[in-house]
Amino acid sequence: MKKLALTLVSLCLTGTLFAQEIPPSDWQIKTALMAVPSDYKDGAAVYGYDADGNFTKLREGTNEYIALADDPTRENFSTAAYHKELDPFMARGRELRKQGKTADEIFDIREAEVRAGTLALPDKTTLCIFSGKVNPETKEIEDPYVRYVFYVPFATGASTGLPTTPTPPGHAWLMNPGTHRAHIMITPPRQG
Repeated sequence: MKKLALTLVSLCLTGTLFAQEIPPSDWQIKTALMAVPSDYKDGAAVYGYDADGNFTKLREGTNEYIALADDPTRENFSTAAYHKELDPFMARGRELRKQGKTADEIFDIREAEVRAGTLALPDKTTLCIFSGKVNPETKEIEDPYVRYVFYVPFATGASTGLPTTPTPPGHAWLMNPGTHRAHIMITPPRQG
């Protein structure tokens, strides 16, 4: 009986500690918007996490952009923003991840669904990824860095004239050529 009581207390404390790790929604919104191009920040929709860790909409949007807050279960800080036409594709990835699918399985499932026409994927769209380090005292983001991804499904090196292997920072290259997830990577040089 004593072990059961201790186990229950431990589970309650673990749940409370986990809930405390979820940043406040205003901080999630502020930091998620760091991934959004400045022209679209004011009206971007923002998704993040509620106090229980559930993925939810934190702010309604009035323009074409959707921002994603940092996932508090991951070690490194990263937010993302993308054009709303990419949302069905991104939502499908989140759904498959929630089902426990691996990255390779998600890739293969979405590849088949896009090819079959059952999963919408625009012929070109943008994703911005913002990363950095959270200062433990100030909660400000330090060493900010933005990468750009331009989705061009089924593009190849031959169709774009781009290399299909990573290039030096600042140079564009095509990742996942010939697949639904073909995208032009632009990785600017880091400052400092």
